[in-house]
Amino acid sequence: MKVYSLERKVVLPITMEQAWEFFSNPKNLKEITPGYMYFKVTNEDELEKMYPGQIITYIVKPVLGIPMSWCTEIKNVEKHKMFVDEQRFGPYALWHHKHKFREVDGGVENLDLVHYAIPFGIFGRIAHWLFVKKKLTEIFDFRNKKLAELFGTVKLEAA
Repeated sequence: MKVYSLERKVVLPITMEQAWEFFSNPKNLKEITPGYMYFKVTNEDELEKMYPGQIITYIVKPVLGIPMSWCTEIKNVEKHKMFVDEQRFGPYALWHHKHKFREVDGGVENLDLVHYAIPFGIFGRIAHWLFVKKKLTEIFDFRNKKLAELFGTVKLEAA
């Protein structure tokens, strides 16, 4: 299985408390996801403060408007430092997303580090080359631009 990675950083001119409050609330995911994906958290009523073992379920339409179910588990939480979500079932063979936070001059740096794999062997690698990598890059670039609109920005970085 071929594992790919994607990294994005943004420095937001907000406090650590504000950053943690926003990013650790799954209800905010829709706001920073492109509208064409029709992203919907399906167990939103059950979600409160983030904790290890928390299950979050979604419906998303990433390709051709075809709905896909996605389920992630919050694996690790260190308040004001980081949290990790991993896919339990969904479109990827592997999805491990680490969200890291640190105070820097001017605000808080948010680092997204995603490791992922596509199912279906050689066909998955071709799909990655043809459109998956581009789509994920587009989604995370959108996320950082939306965060800049919401909070202002000090600096955006693509790795």
